[in-house]
Amino acid sequence: MRHRVSGFKLGRKSSSRKALYKNLVTDFLKYGSIKTTHAKAKAIQPIVEQIITLGKKGTYQDKRIVSRFIIDPQVQEKVFGEISVNLKDRTSGFTRITKLGLRKGDTAPMAEISLVDTLGD
Repeated sequence: MRHRVSGFKLGRKSSSRKALYKNLVTDFLKYGSIKTTHAKAKAIQPIVEQIITLGKKGTYQDKRIVSRFIIDPQVQEKVFGEISVNLKDRTSGFTRITKLGLRKGDTAPMAEISLVDTLGD
């Protein structure tokens, strides 16, 4: 039973896992959607939800917290500007994960994580 077990290890040490999360979150917020493995998509979804919620508040302290997860300063400004304006009416559930099937090389389950209320929808 998985009672009180949270988080994903993804077969990595903590430093490598944190770097992976930073890169995935930055790329996701930069492009609006990314294709990755299903486990990685499920791992970054709560981080992205928290970042967008902080972006909607927009205080100085929130900007400092967001800078811990996002590498690119232009993406940080995008979170506090464009993304937070597009999702201002929504309180949660900013992302969706769509299963894509299996990857050809190693049959890893693939998924696409994307923003819900983007301009294309």
